[in-house]
Amino acid sequence: MVLKIYNTMSRKKEEFIPVEKGKVKMYVCGMTVYSDAHIGHARTYLAFDIIRRYLEYKGYKVTYVQNITDVDDKIIAAANKKGINPLDYSKYFTERCLKDLDALGIRRADFYPKASENINDMIEIIQKILENGYGYVSDGDVYFSVEKFKEYGRLSRRKLEEMKAGARIEPTEKKRNPLDFALWKSAKPGEPSWDSPWGKGRPGWHIECSTMSSKYLGLPFDIHGGGMDLIFPHHENEIAQAEAATGKKFVNYWIHVGLLTVNKEKMSKSLGNIINIRDAIKKWKPDVIRFFFVSNHHRSPPDFNEKALENAEASLKKIYRVKQDLEKYCKEKHMAKSDEKIFLSEVKKFKNRFEEAMDDDFNTPRAIAELFSFIRIVNRYLKNKEISSKAAEKAYSTLLELGKILTLFQEKKEETEVKEKIEKLAKKYGVKTKDKIDEIIDEILKIRENARKNKEWVKADAIRAELNEIGIEIEDTREGTRWRKVK
Repeated sequence: MVLKIYNTMSRKKEEFIPVEKGKVKMYVCGMTVYSDAHIGHARTYLAFDIIRRYLEYKGYKVTYVQNITDVDDKIIAAANKKGINPLDYSKYFTERCLKDLDALGIRRADFYPKASENINDMIEIIQKILENGYGYVSDGDVYFSVEKFKEYGRLSRRKLEEMKAGARIEPTEKKRNPLDFALWKSAKPGEPSWDSPWGKGRPGWHIECSTMSSKYLGLPFDIHGGGMDLIFPHHENEIAQAEAATGKKFVNYWIHVGLLTVNKEKMSKSLGNIINIRDAIKKWKPDVIRFFFVSNHHRSPPDFNEKALENAEASLKKIYRVKQDLEKYCKEKHMAKSDEKIFLSEVKKFKNRFEEAMDDDFNTPRAIAELFSFIRIVNRYLKNKEISSKAAEKAYSTLLELGKILTLFQEKKEETEVKEKIEKLAKKYGVKTKDKIDEIIDEILKIRENARKNKEWVKADAIRAELNEIGIEIEDTREGTRWRKVK
């Protein structure tokens, strides 16, 4: 099967052919660390985590770079307001932001180069831009001359003449053309600065990504990503800078993620509807938030709202339920009642259809639809106990393998806490604790079963409620009491 990626540059799906066989080099614009990470960041970085996971599943060795903007106007303003050194301020928020993404279950990139640690490399690229005639110095500032770069606007599909018509130069600016952008800014009081051939100052924002992507990945590299709001001017400027400095093509595939809304409104500081990751996971479990995002195609604009999160939670419970049922079925050592070829072919079909979905521009909603079709088939076979435990193991391993691409079935840090709560409950009802949580739960359920036989309904209901609070769902059937983990 051929992987096709929707390339923003061409506005169509293209067959993915990496620069170097068997390897993928990917760069995604990182955070400007002036405050805590929010769900918009989560949206973007989860999308590229899944893209990275699927590329690895297909056998590629992926090098994933994500920059950290640790010096910029917002950081300087926020730090000065608090009377803190801007670099100390951004270091504090860098650590907080990355930990927030960790807490949400998003895998880290391979490299997180910081702007402040790559100043000399930026100066070197700016010098090349000047030498090649694409920039100019103006009283300590350095600007990129947009008119000199003939292909400017090709990513965003904007024409230079139309852009110029709506632009203007402020009286305080030193640039020749209103569309020209800063490569280097001369030093101002109260700002961090570095020595350069043009005097003390600091780099413009756009130059850091051109510099660090080419430094870590070489040119051209395979995939460059970010939110759709970065297409213009940031990514447009990145292309101009990198190609003007090197004469080489910058990137082969541009992937842009649809922008998030909250209750159908754009997330913004002015509306007061920015939701930090830390606050989001207080209300919703990380796997629910991740599943909500995965349920939307990465190019679509998802709406973060109560109903959508509730739906994600309900869907996730169905997936975890079949996982639990398969786990138990595998342990019970069932023998096949009939020929298992049909069931095993269904497992294979599921895997093929899942791959077809992901090969179609990483179509996660379609992959999830295939997952639920598979769940319905598995449930039917398990209910009738038609298959052997060995066949169930094949279904189970396939479910885990493909589910992990979508960030499902992650090891939960709460496992220790859950065990402590169950052991506390066991102590309350006089049950001896054991090494395995499953064995403790089985013993607690024996206590509940005795309570039901003795018509001690209050006690039986209390045990059910207490287990449910921990995340253990009880189901009373004709064949006895069954339980499953739902959290």
